[in-house]
Amino acid sequence: MIKFFTIKILYPVEIYFIQFYFIKTKFQKFLMKIQLAVTESDIIKCKDVIKELRINVDPEKLVSLIKEMLDEGYQLAFIELDGKAVSAIGYRYMQFLHNGKHFYIDDLSTLPEYRGKGYAGKLIDYVADLAEKKGFGVITLDSGPSRHDAHRLYLNKGFIISSYHFSKKLKST
Repeated sequence: MIKFFTIKILYPVEIYFIQFYFIKTKFQKFLMKIQLAVTESDIIKCKDVIKELRINVDPEKLVSLIKEMLDEGYQLAFIELDGKAVSAIGYRYMQFLHNGKHFYIDDLSTLPEYRGKGYAGKLIDYVADLAEKKGFGVITLDSGPSRHDAHRLYLNKGFIISSYHFSKKLKST
């Protein structure tokens, strides 16, 4: 039987989650570090995990696109294991009349072989903690209609389905 608990340690830019696993009589400790992508090297680490979600984005343009988005207020946080990002969340500050100041989650993705280990949930908690510290009342996201596993995670994390999101392709694009 496996039992675990998590301790959260807060730092100004990073949150560390230390998970302790008890397996029979053996004790193992794993450090899960959430960090912001601030350098081109960080963005490159996140490339594979972002490509899992954003298959329509040209992989050759992904790094430059994310750099441009960072200049526009987008933030990218990730969990790194063995030198690569295994889960990442992209979010940005927004303000709307209907729900005020909030963080909007643009992207949340985990590499397939690392899914089901709680990484995406920890990243959602990270953004929620940041939002609460800033006094925001809500975090929001959109999700594709067929992403049932993601929907289950969002509902388990306390999200509600509050609206439909419509888009219209324009001829100029």
